[in-house]
Amino acid sequence: MGRKQRQNKKIVFSDTEYETPIVNNEEKGYRETESKSENSSNFQRASANKSQVYKTVYFDDKSTENDDEYNRENPDSDDEFFEQNRSVSRSQLKKNAEKLYEIRKTLPVYKVKDEIIPQILQNPVTILIGETGSGKSTQIPQFLMEIMDKNIAVTQPRRVAAMNLAMRVSEEYGCHVGEDVGYSVRFNNATSHYTKLKYITDGMLLREMMIDPTLSKYSMVIVDEAHERTILTDLLIGFLKGLLIERNKGKDEPDFKVIIMSATLDAEKFSKFFNNAPILFVEGKMYPVERYYMDKAADDIIDTTIKSIIQINQGEQSGDILCFLPGQDDIDKVVDMLTNIAPELPKEAPHIVAMPLYAALPPQQQMKIFSKLKPRQRKVIVSTNIAETSVTVPGIKYVIDSGLRKVKVWRHQLGLSTLLTVPISKASATQRAGRAGRESSGKCYRLYKESDYLKLTDTTEPEILRSEIISPVLMLKKLGVDDILGWHWLENPGHESLVASLQQLYTLGAINNSGNITELGEKMVILPVAPHLASVLIKAQEFNVLEEVIDIVSCLSVDNLLLNPSSEKRDEINALRNDTCTLGTSYGDLIMLKEMFDIFNNIKDPRERKAWCKEIHVSYKGFKNVNRIKKQIKDYMILLGNDVMDVDENDYDDDIANNKPLDVEHILKSFLHGFISNTAIGLPDRSYRTVTTGSLISVHPSSLLFGKKKDAILYIEFVYTVKGYARSVSAIKLEWLQEIAPKLQGTKVSTEK
Repeated sequence: MGRKQRQNKKIVFSDTEYETPIVNNEEKGYRETESKSENSSNFQRASANKSQVYKTVYFDDKSTENDDEYNRENPDSDDEFFEQNRSVSRSQLKKNAEKLYEIRKTLPVYKVKDEIIPQILQNPVTILIGETGSGKSTQIPQFLMEIMDKNIAVTQPRRVAAMNLAMRVSEEYGCHVGEDVGYSVRFNNATSHYTKLKYITDGMLLREMMIDPTLSKYSMVIVDEAHERTILTDLLIGFLKGLLIERNKGKDEPDFKVIIMSATLDAEKFSKFFNNAPILFVEGKMYPVERYYMDKAADDIIDTTIKSIIQINQGEQSGDILCFLPGQDDIDKVVDMLTNIAPELPKEAPHIVAMPLYAALPPQQQMKIFSKLKPRQRKVIVSTNIAETSVTVPGIKYVIDSGLRKVKVWRHQLGLSTLLTVPISKASATQRAGRAGRESSGKCYRLYKESDYLKLTDTTEPEILRSEIISPVLMLKKLGVDDILGWHWLENPGHESLVASLQQLYTLGAINNSGNITELGEKMVILPVAPHLASVLIKAQEFNVLEEVIDIVSCLSVDNLLLNPSSEKRDEINALRNDTCTLGTSYGDLIMLKEMFDIFNNIKDPRERKAWCKEIHVSYKGFKNVNRIKKQIKDYMILLGNDVMDVDENDYDDDIANNKPLDVEHILKSFLHGFISNTAIGLPDRSYRTVTTGSLISVHPSSLLFGKKKDAILYIEFVYTVKGYARSVSAIKLEWLQEIAPKLQGTKVSTEK
């Protein structure tokens, strides 16, 4: 039985023989192991040398060594993945659950459940800090399933985490995914009317609130990984505060409860936000991790990462490696380099098998990191910060931490987003190092100096302070919030950001002169896309080009659909795309996406499809996802009362794809209605000046319109690297601007022209 200690409304649960308040593992330091690694010459051992000893539990590895068998176990879509889980027999489910129950009983949170559950039931809101390895994400919801009258929602900031947790918990509970335990993520829902426990992304639960503002079918919402402080997490927490008041008003026993849960969290801030809610601490299980720092700052993070991996591989004979790099491009470069040099490394060292991990990877590729390797092979997973908390990989003993992450910063004054590589926080550094100590003692190699670590901020800046918030503001309007500026924000995004969002919504026609949501806004908030794209879809119905626009919007909803060729191949690939997409060459990238999508669906043989995708440098799996997303968007449009043609990818009609001419003008006018602020007028030097702010902007080199002179352009994204670039660019006519938004740019068009 766990022991309990009270300290300023904090309750610490522990199954160890001592009592101590939880403190950051970085403050305690890590215990040195007896054997010092020979490959640590470039690093300094961390100065601290104390530690707590922990145990661990992780997801079972259910993959195989055989590639063909692996491909069968890791299908091309979430739907196939779901169907495969459904094929397991009831008797096998029961046997698996019985085995897993023995593991569950060893978890720290399980040992103190009889003390935790009464605390949760006594309070409408509980702040629960469960250290790494405590089992909070899988066990707490199961403890409450039989107690709560209605359903339980457990939110996750990432879809991969929601799906993986639902898979794990359904195994522990002894059911198929979609029965008692299910998940709901963007464009995929694996639940039924039997589902009592639903793992759901923050955005999907917010979307449910748009339809059912009181969340009437839920008696509890658990906000997991709250420390990540995404926009949607912060917005959800604000809504839940109001919902607690509404649902529990005048009741002796709270009808609706909320748990805010995380491994690292500013517990006092959340407690204060929820009127001094009680804080519970559950100690985790983790082995000691040694930390090493660089003597001097790394000049080239990719080169330093490669060298560190090879050093570890030469000096350590067992244990897999997890590397944290800021972005997809860096990860792909490292994986490619490791794959090329692995056969040339000394045979006495384990053979390196490099695997990427980032959010844009299809689910079946993400699951590859759980695969078992042959003897004398070493898994090297190169990941973004997705592996900090969302995914736990067995076998990791070594962590290489670049100390960097990529963030998108929205500048509302300019209407552009800037993708920046920035240092992580101390909390993130702690999470990354902890990945090495889940099963046994491990080592963390930080590719920065210890003095630089001490300069890091304690926690990560909330996303809401650096992002566009037009979608959250529209959701608030939908739920009848009049005072947007004075709403109970967990972190107020600021007056300028809020006013800019209201102005955009007014431009889109989502709110009227009084600031109230319009009929158009009511429709926009239902659709599972950003407000700008929702406006495009609704306008496309009026122009009778909805089918074509759904195809393009579906393409825009898939990350990295168009792959970035290497610099030496860029001209060759761009020439191929120009030859393939005849209309896109003249009208730009949106029409190009439609042409590519039609070609993909018209190729019936999967092998030919893959060969075509490889030749033109587009993602085969990405286009498979486009077809799935297209179906979902159609369903939403039908829900709004629109007549949408039903065309399946497997019986795609050649007449539709080839013989029906594209109504390019109305397709682009539909997008112009949603992105009227994202327009620019051509200048003699082939650069452009934006209509709204007058800023200079250039067409991105990846665009089919790069280097071409057009009177005016429409772009989906404005990014800043070395200068301002327009991405996903289309050519438009000046008279279209004057027709659709004369007040926005009337004088500027004539002046520039």
